[in-house]
Amino acid sequence: MKTIGITLGDQAGIGPEIVKKALAADCWKSDYEFRVIGEPIEVLPGQPNLESAKAAYAALTESASLLRRGDIDAVATAPVSKEWLHKVGFSYPGQTEFFADQLDCENFAMCLSGKHLTVALVTIHIPLKEVSKSLSHSEIVRIGQLLYAFCQKRSIQQPRIAVCGLNPHAGEHGAFGQEDLEIIAPAIKELNTLHSGFSGPHSADTIFRPAADGHYDAVLCMYHDQGLIPLKLLDFDTGVNTTLGLTRPRTSPDHGTAYNIAGTGQADPSSMIHAIQLACELC
Repeated sequence: MKTIGITLGDQAGIGPEIVKKALAADCWKSDYEFRVIGEPIEVLPGQPNLESAKAAYAALTESASLLRRGDIDAVATAPVSKEWLHKVGFSYPGQTEFFADQLDCENFAMCLSGKHLTVALVTIHIPLKEVSKSLSHSEIVRIGQLLYAFCQKRSIQQPRIAVCGLNPHAGEHGAFGQEDLEIIAPAIKELNTLHSGFSGPHSADTIFRPAADGHYDAVLCMYHDQGLIPLKLLDFDTGVNTTLGLTRPRTSPDHGTAYNIAGTGQADPSSMIHAIQLACELC
C-alpha cells in the first residue's frame, strides 16, 4: 500500500475544492491511500490573508517532513500563492526549489507533463534578461539527463527528446546570437554520447507542433515561458508540475489558486486528479 500526501494549498483559493472533488472521483485503485495534510481553517473564499498563507506554508513544511521520514511515498500539492507565502517568510522562488532544499536534493529540475506535451526547464524562476547569461553546457546536460530518466520511469525505454534553441530560429546559424551554436549544440552532442535520442537545437516556434503530435516524448526548454506557454495552451486541464530528481515524487496542478472563482463550485479538478495520478505512477 502506497500513501500519497495531498496538501490543501492556499485555502482562500480553489485548493480545498479541487482536492475534495479529486478524492471523490471514481478513478482510484485500492492499492493507494490518500492523506490530506494541513488543518482546515476559516477563511473567506477569494480573500487570502496571512493566516491562509501560514496554513499553506505549514502544510508544505509538514509534507516535506513526512517525505523525508518515509511516512508518505509521494505528495501532490494544491496551488499556493507565492506572493502571500513570501509575506510569511517563505524564502524560495517556488515549490520546486522548496522541496529540493527540504529533501537535500541539489540535482533537480522543473518538469510539466500533460496529455500532449512534457517539458523540462533549464532555467526556472529568473528574469528573462538573465536567461542568456545563466545558460551553461553543464546545466543543459544535467537537466537533459533528469528528463531522460523521467521518461524512462514512465515506461518510455528510448525517449526522443527535442532540445529548444534559445534565440529565434535557434539562432539562424549565429545571425541572431551565439548561444545555440556555442552552448546548446555542444550540450546536445554530449547528451547523445550518454543517451541516444536527443535532437536540436530546434526553433521554439515550430518544435511544439510535432512534439504534441507524438514525434517526440519530451521537449527540453531553455527558460520558463518557452515551455509553459505551449504546455498550458494544450494541456491546461491535464498538466502536472513535478520536481525531477527528488528521492520521492512531488507533483502539483499546473494552474494557480484561482481566487476569482474560489467558493463558487466552478473549479475543475482535472489537473489535481492528474497530479495525484502521476504521484501514484511515479511511486
